[in-house]
Amino acid sequence: MDVVQTVKDIKHSFFLRMNGETARSMREKGVQYHLNWGISLPDLKQMASAYTKDFNLAIALWKEDIRECKIMALMLMPPEKMLPEIADIWIEQTNTQELAELSAFYLYQYLDYASVIAFEWIASNGEYKQICGYHILSRLFMKGNEPDERGIHELLDQIVVVMKEENTSVKRAAYTCLQRFAQLGDVYETIAHNAMKRNNLDFL
Repeated sequence: MDVVQTVKDIKHSFFLRMNGETARSMREKGVQYHLNWGISLPDLKQMASAYTKDFNLAIALWKEDIRECKIMALMLMPPEKMLPEIADIWIEQTNTQELAELSAFYLYQYLDYASVIAFEWIASNGEYKQICGYHILSRLFMKGNEPDERGIHELLDQIVVVMKEENTSVKRAAYTCLQRFAQLGDVYETIAHNAMKRNNLDFL
């Protein structure tokens, strides 16, 4: 595969499917990229399906400061080839809530070390790291993955801290994660309720 030419072809295909109204709406909501064609996720997924997952192509796409390139990079990166050091670089370069959420959905939840980076990121000071970390854990809980005792305490401690802070985006991600945790079973639901109650926090 000629990666350089393939990236050019992909970028040209974005031009043909651009949605200026969507891009403008996203900018007004604070979703900032150097370039944003406003292409919908279903369309991007369909476009990505024309290519085989490829490490070098994903790396090249991510380097482009274009919304659609970064999202397709997530879709086309083979999870088994996503090294922890690359994940660290990509999360540091993630600068929108949308990209943080999509990173968890399309790629990070499938990594062998998904729970490791998730717990590391929810304990960080980075807004998008925390959002991504909580979304990774949410996806893992939805697949039935149960945390060990240490993980449970760490998760609940971090969520309690977040729920007392002002950042609504992180709070929303943390609360969703707590809901997914509680859905693992009656015992987990009781643990979640008790943890919130002890800290005078609501949990429905």
